[in-house]
Amino acid sequence: MNFTQMHERLRLELLRRIQRGTLSVSLLARQTGFGQAHISNFLRSRRQLSLEAMDRILAAQRLTVDELLPALPKSGFWPEDESAGAVPVVSHTTALFEPVIRPSAVQLMLHLPPGALHTVRARATNVRRAWQRFVAIRVSPADALPMEPLVLPEAIALIDRHYNSLLPYRPNRPNLYAVRHGAHLTLRYAEFQSSRLILRPQNIAFPVELLVMDPEESPSDLLTGRVALILNEI
Repeated sequence: MNFTQMHERLRLELLRRIQRGTLSVSLLARQTGFGQAHISNFLRSRRQLSLEAMDRILAAQRLTVDELLPALPKSGFWPEDESAGAVPVVSHTTALFEPVIRPSAVQLMLHLPPGALHTVRARATNVRRAWQRFVAIRVSPADALPMEPLVLPEAIALIDRHYNSLLPYRPNRPNLYAVRHGAHLTLRYAEFQSSRLILRPQNIAFPVELLVMDPEESPSDLLTGRVALILNEI
């Protein structure tokens, strides 16, 4: 892993801690002595840190370089070649925030026909290309209701985290996305208008939601990925 990759893994780890409520920009500023603007620019990928600055943040957060290294999967646990069709089913939090899926985070494996994912087209931002591509989640009854009858309770949704673009995957057919809504993952159709991400349900009994974005944010920051497959229980 080179310096740029380590730099990005540190940024993502800090963002995960902020999303989970265990860290804030102001707290990290106090711990390290950096200004809040300096840290915010780093977290928004608007500037890079020096090695000395990275060391100060690692020490403040009691992180080691080893913890930023990608976890090596156990032999035979899941294939490194995604064309084999084995996809880890993980928690919503893991799908949202973990670039590399650790073996301990895998709830079970979803087995698809070999080569089933080989032709799936990607459209990812540069940062997202470093993430493990396919994950799957189980959809709770409460999360399924706004998307019924497309998504039923206890369905498994396969997410392509290398597709965080709002461009349609197929002409005249809206993409279904896994979207980060605060610290929660939600399944919705999405479009972007006037600095707001508009989230639309399938079930008209549920309201349309508007996510107001910061000037530095882009829609791709909130799109975890395109839902490429839904497996509803019969």
